[in-house]
Amino acid sequence: MKRSRINDLLDEGEDMIRSFGFVLPPFANWTPDAFVAKKDDAAHVISSRCGWDVTDYGAGRYDEMGLFLFTLRNGRLADLQRGGGMCYAEKLLISKQDQLSPMHTHVIKAEDIINRGGATLIIELFGSDDAGNFAENRGGTVWCDGIRKEYGPGEKLPLAPGESITLMPGDWHAFWGEGGDVLIGEVSTVNDDETDNIFRQPIGRFSNIEEDTDPNRLLVSDYDNWLS
Repeated sequence: MKRSRINDLLDEGEDMIRSFGFVLPPFANWTPDAFVAKKDDAAHVISSRCGWDVTDYGAGRYDEMGLFLFTLRNGRLADLQRGGGMCYAEKLLISKQDQLSPMHTHVIKAEDIINRGGATLIIELFGSDDAGNFAENRGGTVWCDGIRKEYGPGEKLPLAPGESITLMPGDWHAFWGEGGDVLIGEVSTVNDDETDNIFRQPIGRFSNIEEDTDPNRLLVSDYDNWLS
């Protein structure tokens, strides 16, 4: 993706987030130079990869397959492993109309996916085999707004604004907006986008960026280059 496109998408995404009454934390608006100046005080933001994320999964087709994210808070894997402390994470996401977030699962993370507003969010579901691999002939069990639901392989569950689904490790899922763009909330256990996204197809988690202009704000994938 071109950096100029990412800059535009960040402005558009923040406008949509604000239109639903969400106000982001102050570091969301830091320039790259401000982040560099404050990197010592912002060590947890940086190490936990809180902040902006725009991905086309390395495929170069953002409008067809992509996702817009802002990680508001993220805990520590060490706390999760010892069973106490900051074991949670929270994100806001935007899934555009017919924009696929491709089939994937997580080994560690359990998550609630919440339609915070906009159009309908479609969740496509498959179960795992005994080794946790994608199983095209298996369904499973999820909770929708706390209500138990059995799903069949490839079942597509629509979530209207205000509705949610709880996904556990081994629930393979893809999603997209139907009828328009969707603002999504995600509340989960500790989030590790570097290692805990297992895709059915061999794709990347982050975008390959063409630096045709300077960044207005840093993405989480920029932190190592700018802030290390």
